[in-house]
Amino acid sequence: MADTIADTRRLFSKPQNLNDAYGPPSNFLEIDVSSPETVGVGRTRFTTYEIRLKTNLPIFKLKESRVRRRYSDFEWLRGELERDSKVVVPPLPGKALFRQLPFRGDDGIFDDAFIEERRAGLEQFLNKVAGHPLAQNERCLHMFLQDESVDKTYTPSKIRQA
Repeated sequence: MADTIADTRRLFSKPQNLNDAYGPPSNFLEIDVSSPETVGVGRTRFTTYEIRLKTNLPIFKLKESRVRRRYSDFEWLRGELERDSKVVVPPLPGKALFRQLPFRGDDGIFDDAFIEERRAGLEQFLNKVAGHPLAQNERCLHMFLQDESVDKTYTPSKIRQA
């Protein structure tokens, strides 16, 4: 009967010191989408967003980067991830087709409230995608986050960890 009782002793754990408790996290990935800027005039007008990346993950070649991207670049990234990876890609904030109609009483897609709402949605999208371990291996994500311009003619491939 005594042989059937489960072992309930605690596992030995290493005591935590102040550096462990308050030091930098072992792995982190911070992505901020900020500073929207509307450029152009008339039908060539669009809004770009600054994407700031800070990380210590070894898969990324740069530990800090800043790039500017427009909504169509986010659509491209989503399409590439859906096509080439095994990741379930979250949706982007909507296209806002009704906001593009003429004779509206507001600025449409260039209205400050809409731009802020879209910025928050794009930031949420990027953090979900970039936080996924399989997506972190995709060349398109690295190019989107760290290269000055997106080469849409690139050859899809995986990133090899150094």
